[in-house]
Amino acid sequence: MTLKSFFLVAMMAFLACTANAQTAEPEFIGEVFHLAPTGQTTLLEKQRVVVKTKAGASMYIVGIGKVKSKINIKGGKSSTRFPASEKLQLIVKAVDNESDPMSIVAIFKFKANSKSRKAELSSLSTFGGQSDNNMDFVDFTAKKYGESSYLIEINHLEPGEYGITVTNPNNKDEKNLIVSCFGVD
Repeated sequence: MTLKSFFLVAMMAFLACTANAQTAEPEFIGEVFHLAPTGQTTLLEKQRVVVKTKAGASMYIVGIGKVKSKINIKGGKSSTRFPASEKLQLIVKAVDNESDPMSIVAIFKFKANSKSRKAELSSLSTFGGQSDNNMDFVDFTAKKYGESSYLIEINHLEPGEYGITVTNPNNKDEKNLIVSCFGVD
């Protein structure tokens, strides 16, 4: 092998390693990248949510009815958009990737209108009791990715607005609820 060939092979190996670095893990816990088939990544829109609790009019008038808590995000559509496809791949950064991802990653569909995106957290009914995690959850498969992330695959998402939350199983006091958002057209 000539010296010129050696440097050419070394340069190609360096470029291959550099190209792989573009599909690194997100920087912060809770951030989510979309992984395109080309290997390019896109950081999903991040939003702080407002939790609103409302009671039906009958609750105020006669004390019988239902109270619902919902997360609300201003704006009816996410700025991060993807076309409908067979499979969507996401890289989700967690505290570590030793936990079952189903226990710390939640992917759900919002009910959206032109002004906001909403998802119901819980409801309490006078006669029906209480229910939690009333969101429209999306099924996914996941495997470990890098040192502390998961590669998540979702098949056949219908058009709509979606959110992803990542909780820290080691932290009993979550400070702010941050939702990574995206839309499917």
